[in-house]
Amino acid sequence: MARIAGVDLPRRKQIVYALPYIYGIGHATARRLCSLAKVPETRKVDELTEADVKAIRDAIDANIKVEGDARREVQTNIKRLMDLGCYRGLRHRRGLPARGQRTRTNARTRKGPRKNLGRRA
Repeated sequence: MARIAGVDLPRRKQIVYALPYIYGIGHATARRLCSLAKVPETRKVDELTEADVKAIRDAIDANIKVEGDARREVQTNIKRLMDLGCYRGLRHRRGLPARGQRTRTNARTRKGPRKNLGRRA
């Protein structure tokens, strides 16, 4: 099993589909990493050699912030918006959608479960 950036990659998947399991890597970045590391995209994770894994690790370390660093950067960006008091920061502070979605219906993921107000049977 390949362990990259503290994440165990799924064994039976192709490397280009396994790399997005790492926070901060999407499909386009995974393809770019495979080409930088000169690893075929169709190779499965359990078929990777130690040299392949090392090449992928080196490509990630040189080019991308992943896992803890990426999460920390996102959290500091959100905290900065909240401290500024801009619209997006206020939406984050109140736990509401920050990108213009409607809240009259839906938005349950951000708002949490419904609170019944004065409903009688």
